[in-house]
Amino acid sequence: MAVKSATRKRFSAWKQKQGLSGKPSASPRRILMTTDTVGGVWNYSLELARGLAKYDVEVALATMGPLPTQEQRRQASHIHNITLHESGFRLEWMEDPWEDVEKCGEWLMRLDNELKPDLVHLNGYSHADLPWSCPCMVVAHSCVLSWWRAVKKEPLPRRLDHYKERVARGLARADLVAAPSMAMLKAVEGSYLPLANTRVIYNGRCRKRYRPDNKINFILSVGRIWDEAKNIGAVAGLAPALPWPVFVAGEEKHPEGAASLLDNVSHLGNLPPAKLAPWFASAAIYALPARYEPFGLTVLEAALSGCALVLGDIPSLRELWEGAAVFVPPDDTDALADVLQSLCDDRDLRERMAEKAFERSRFFNPNKMAAEYFAAYMSLNSLNSDLRGQGADEAVNFGG
Repeated sequence: MAVKSATRKRFSAWKQKQGLSGKPSASPRRILMTTDTVGGVWNYSLELARGLAKYDVEVALATMGPLPTQEQRRQASHIHNITLHESGFRLEWMEDPWEDVEKCGEWLMRLDNELKPDLVHLNGYSHADLPWSCPCMVVAHSCVLSWWRAVKKEPLPRRLDHYKERVARGLARADLVAAPSMAMLKAVEGSYLPLANTRVIYNGRCRKRYRPDNKINFILSVGRIWDEAKNIGAVAGLAPALPWPVFVAGEEKHPEGAASLLDNVSHLGNLPPAKLAPWFASAAIYALPARYEPFGLTVLEAALSGCALVLGDIPSLRELWEGAAVFVPPDDTDALADVLQSLCDDRDLRERMAEKAFERSRFFNPNKMAAEYFAAYMSLNSLNSDLRGQGADEAVNFGG
């Protein structure tokens, strides 16, 4: 598959050399974008679609995982350039998903035939291997292999071999692979294969919803509570010894059914962004000692809201928040306790760190994110989609 990707690039260079490239293609106007309803990819997809509206891009948003909630449908309905296409197919990182992945691929092919998009933007991997009628971009938000190495810190189990194979096939077929941090891009290439055409495009979040308010003495942590990568349990375990209360927001029930509950904290539940924003605005400290977090939209939301940040000392979070957060080794609970205690006790330090986080948050602008994605789309829009068909690679002699 990697040979085909390289061949397409040689063909593009050959066309330019022969003067056959023609005029640049028109801007992409219709994007078929996949998303899931489980985690931050949903919020990312809506934010990006909202930003693409200024470029007159229509987004056909195809959902996977649990069907969207009424709240999620309401959120999408408020963005005029989104058309929602719903499915309940299992996601590729779930347990034994492959029958659903195949059925989902058939559904996506029907959408491709019906909608005739100018470009496909996949927020997953396996379906990049489908015979799309147009260029296909993959965005690597996370993956099971890099999650396993960061969280479990043990050899990969054999049951992940098929997942690894399917993801590698998808990456090899993608015309462009993007990631929300350089750390995540390196993790993907280290886990699967070197990639020829890549970009790092940082996420962004609208500032209108997230802004500082009168700060109250409490610690906030937000994320999927069932996900060991978020490591929210470490904060909960320290809560009885901390001078301030700890509030936790996020999904407690794993998509496979098991629920995770934490003691010693106040559970806010899985709040939509509009209801979560006031908690960010009031929290003085945001703690996420994550073991694995390729970007972390909740960290950005906390920074926009003027919280002092306490984060896991991992490459991605260092890349994004160096100098604007206090970092602790994810599994060093003594260090975490010392940092939280110090910030609770020292108002000046707390406010200085909050100001640094707020200033850094300005860099992660949703307009900049949309502009960089649109530029990526433009770079692919001139790609000859006929080359994606079987046998097209052999149709051109590059030796002459």
